[in-house]
Amino acid sequence: MVMPSTVITRLDLSSTFVEFDAAMQRKQFIGPKVLRPRMVGIQAADVGKIPIAQLLQSHDTSRATGSGYNRGDWKFDKFSYSTSEHGWEEPLDDRNIKIFQDVFDAEAISAMRAEDIVMRDYEIAVAATVMNSTVFASTSSPYTAGTGGQYAAGTMGSLSASNAKWSNKANCTPIDDIEGARRMVRLNGGLEPNAVVCSRNAFWNAANSDQVVQRLKYSGHDDPKDITINMMCEVWQVEQVLVAGGIYNQANEGQALNAGFIWPDNQAMVAKVATTDDPREPCIGRTFMWAGDGPGAPGTGEEIAVLVEEYREEQRRGSVLRARNDRDLVLMYPQAGCLLVGLS
Repeated sequence: MVMPSTVITRLDLSSTFVEFDAAMQRKQFIGPKVLRPRMVGIQAADVGKIPIAQLLQSHDTSRATGSGYNRGDWKFDKFSYSTSEHGWEEPLDDRNIKIFQDVFDAEAISAMRAEDIVMRDYEIAVAATVMNSTVFASTSSPYTAGTGGQYAAGTMGSLSASNAKWSNKANCTPIDDIEGARRMVRLNGGLEPNAVVCSRNAFWNAANSDQVVQRLKYSGHDDPKDITINMMCEVWQVEQVLVAGGIYNQANEGQALNAGFIWPDNQAMVAKVATTDDPREPCIGRTFMWAGDGPGAPGTGEEIAVLVEEYREEQRRGSVLRARNDRDLVLMYPQAGCLLVGLS
């Protein structure tokens, strides 16, 4: 006979979507901005999406006297999602709680630590999904129609890729490179990209390049320290520049620290990212999160993004805090993105 669960849901320690997004931003994580989370009622499903070709198809709208109007006959492509559980546990020994109760709130600290591990793993997964050179493969030309693509920095100008790395301040062409990627997205899928996604180092290299400084020279903002993310939005003609600063330990557990940036310095993504919860909005992709076993935050109706639970372990005279969520990352329209490579 299955025993009833003794797990207690700790809504006071859990994170709503608003709190989840704010916590990610504080850690310089950009995952929720790139693959916008969407709550789903079931853990796996085959769902429909309108093909890009259908969205852009031209139609005869004329009507002859006495006849009807032409009508749409939408055909949907199938794509599927299947969420899986991700979580981390932190033990709380009763004795340690009493020893340190005058120093810090052990419950809150343990919950934050568990949630941080779940959030960091999510950020790593988003970066691996989006900066994927297999999905966004090389093409013979930046303007060849396809399902997504990439090309090396410098292919828009006269410089070779070896001279056009963004770390080459004097010779790189980040404005031309982003414009080339923007054109590729527009011609591949007819979508206007609204975001540039890059690491903090890649952003810093681009913002301090001679090409960008010269472009801003007569605006009164040619001093590199004055070049902000908002200004780079204007330079690159996008709504958002999503700059990732998250760091993680690349070494295996027990080995010496090998810190590295989660998002690569040698790549940037130009894409149409979701800005609404409308499932029909064409975008590069989404995070599907199942909330079937997590209630909403009391008094707000907000969905829970990271659920924290507690259960007792009497054999070690303590409690365990568990942070978890149930998610899947899906690239819905690869043609809504272009991967820029060879930046460093």
